[in-house]
Amino acid sequence: MGRSLELNVLPGRMAICRLEPDAELPLWAGSGVLSSLTRTGSETTVVCPEEDVPAGITCSRNWRCLRIGGVLDFSETGVLSSLTAPLAREGVPVYVLSTYSTDLILVKETDLSKAVLALKGCGHRVFPENGHERLP
Repeated sequence: MGRSLELNVLPGRMAICRLEPDAELPLWAGSGVLSSLTRTGSETTVVCPEEDVPAGITCSRNWRCLRIGGVLDFSETGVLSSLTAPLAREGVPVYVLSTYSTDLILVKETDLSKAVLALKGCGHRVFPENGHERLP
């Protein structure tokens, strides 16, 4: 995967929440710029805007989301490694999600500038989705 990718930083902060494996689909998790629900036999994970998470929910807050622009083909290889490898070299922890058409990488808000600089340093292009946020 040697091509340069375009990434868009989604507005707002996200939360990654842990619920019981048999939890009902939470109504608070279905709005905003991103929502994702993943269920396994041992837990249910919800990713959603942090302002939507009610009190008392186990979660990690202050994540920012970078979405790969365009549509990825299932035959493409190395897409995520071309993004996560430079972030790992800079010590930036990530949480990764995929949709049918693209991939998303969440980084802690405190690491966003470091992540953007690392990705730009590898030839990727990073833009704020709303056009208002200033990025390095």
